Amino acid sequence: MKAAGGADDGFDAIIHAPNRLRICALLEPAEKVEFGVVQQWLQVSASVLSKHVSVLMEAGYVQQIKAVRDTRQRVWLSLTKSGRAAYHAHVAALRVIVGDPQEQD
Repeated sequence: MKAAGGADDGFDAIIHAPNRLRICALLEPAEKVEFGVVQQWLQVSASVLSKHVSVLMEAGYVQQIKAVRDTRQRVWLSLTKSGRAAYHAHVAALRVIVGDPQEQD
């Protein structure tokens, strides 16, 4: 089965955009990451991050969790199960493209 933005080989055009790839890489090892932390890590404006997150959400790869904390609205981001699978497939496809021996196993 092909992912939302993916080809049969796992390459995913949705994830491949540099900032979206970085978002997935940051979210992959974490249960959830606060929006502001992702914004600081990428060094982009909130509007730029929001646009990339929207694309990932439309593909079903990222979810937002909103809650009030310390009287402020907070937003956390996390990869969905399908987002995690698509990210892993995309990284594997990139390794094949560049001839990474890890993918030869």
